[in-house]
Amino acid sequence: MKIWTSEHVFNHSWETVAQAAWRKYPNPINPAVWGTDVVDRHVDPRDGALITHRIISSQWGLPSWAASILGNPSACYASEVSRVNASTRNFQLDTQNLTFGSHIAVDEKLIYLPHPDDPMNKTLLRQEAVVTVSGVPLTSYMESVLTNTISSNAGKGRAAMEWVIEKVNQGLRSMDDLSHAARKSLEFDAV
Repeated sequence: MKIWTSEHVFNHSWETVAQAAWRKYPNPINPAVWGTDVVDRHVDPRDGALITHRIISSQWGLPSWAASILGNPSACYASEVSRVNASTRNFQLDTQNLTFGSHIAVDEKLIYLPHPDDPMNKTLLRQEAVVTVSGVPLTSYMESVLTNTISSNAGKGRAAMEWVIEKVNQGLRSMDDLSHAARKSLEFDAV
């Protein structure tokens, strides 16, 4: 078993980062993830948190030596359960791989929280992945390869979040421009 952890600070509010996390896939920075399907969504009656279960579809792109041991499916799947509590400003995602589950277990947790030093303008992301490989040769080596891949993909994921945030901000600016144009049009019509 190998454990990988990371922390990252986004220079954006929790609300902005949480919105971007929902819109993260698909994106051009990490094209390996090409689909998300909502299986269930409900509000927890105890605390009002939104709980969503999604299936994530992706392509792992295994090295040929690993594909010869495990196989190389055209699609890989993961189960993601998220819990968003707007009142406490906490967004947690727990993801487990479904593909290769009899040999590889990847349990990943992401938590988005307001940054303790600047809760209105910054968001802290805490990530953890636990990788366990069993029943195949070179287990420790494969765990290291997977952990390194997770680390690399985490960087792509953070870059994708920034890309989504920029797109959301552009959309908001476009909406502001549209609203401004509509107000001007109404003012002109009133004259």
